[in-house]
Amino acid sequence: MLEHKEFKSQQLGLVPTRYPDIRTTRGVLKILEPEQAPLLHDYVCQNRRFFSAWEPSRHDTYYELETCVQRIKQSRKDFLQHQGFAFFFLNPEQTKILGYCNFSNLVQGIFQACYLGYSLAESEQKKGLMHEALTAGIEYMHKEQNISRFMANYMPHNHASGAVLKRLGFIEEGKAKDYLKIAGQWEDHILSALVMRPKVS
Repeated sequence: MLEHKEFKSQQLGLVPTRYPDIRTTRGVLKILEPEQAPLLHDYVCQNRRFFSAWEPSRHDTYYELETCVQRIKQSRKDFLQHQGFAFFFLNPEQTKILGYCNFSNLVQGIFQACYLGYSLAESEQKKGLMHEALTAGIEYMHKEQNISRFMANYMPHNHASGAVLKRLGFIEEGKAKDYLKIAGQWEDHILSALVMRPKVS
């Protein structure tokens, strides 16, 4: 069980709290609070059609407010148990969700790795916000959670996703046939990783 500690790293722009609250130039990266469920509900509903091309097929119940409440409760539990870090990127006033980045399947020990997933609202595309949020999230996971290998996979035709990862320093490691079922179809994916291991002289 992860100890309940306060996060006080000034370099990361963290506000002391039980859960990380990371301030960036244009937003706040945080684990949502239960009372912020309506913001998550707006995010998934407003972007339902836009996200449908890049995500698994969703049942209608996924877009209900109660589902959003349960997602937030689970994400807070996962954080405290060190099982997952589901960060949402909000505007500075915390009245709107701009994007999302999820660090999952964490393995420590001799691997120190996790998977990275992310999304950005249709209205916030081409502003550099995904890069800003992911930069802060990766820095937090590396410095505060001791993760030094980040793995992210994307469909070959998702050029925007590939460009974001490349700008962050991710390197293509291979391709996987029929890797994930997206929008009802098995899709090939490009496998990429960002490795931040200490150099051995």
